[in-house]
Amino acid sequence: MRILVDADACPVVRLIEQVGRKEQIEVILLCDTNHVLSSDYSEIKIIGAGTDAVDFALISYCSRGDIVVTQDYGVAAMALGKGAYAIHQSGKWYTNQNIDQMLMERHMAKAARRASKKNHLKGPKKRTSKDDEQFEASFDKLIQKAKMIDMPDN
Repeated sequence: MRILVDADACPVVRLIEQVGRKEQIEVILLCDTNHVLSSDYSEIKIIGAGTDAVDFALISYCSRGDIVVTQDYGVAAMALGKGAYAIHQSGKWYTNQNIDQMLMERHMAKAARRASKKNHLKGPKKRTSKDDEQFEASFDKLIQKAKMIDMPDN
């Protein structure tokens, strides 16, 4: 089991590293050349700039039982297809039961924006310490679930 992070603009990288260190799980941060990351714990993979380059690299590294942290529903769907676990930076788990609905909602929202010619949204609300606490609790719970299922002898 490894933790793979779509680290471009991911606000919970340090929380992920803290949990990874505590649980002694390898953490790999993937980012493009437009981002500068440093870490004393994680392996950092810098992927060439390009549309979806980091996404495809992350999925190529992904294996059954890994945990993927991403806000991209498409990446989450591909990770689930490989037998990995996936979690959003909000703490919401992507599952085989909810991913199709999430992808459909994303598609419909994009189509609605295109039809109204509104392409710019306000953006996400400011992240709070409560958001971080919710992510950390959900992330830890996902790791414990993954350990029970994928490493039952531990």
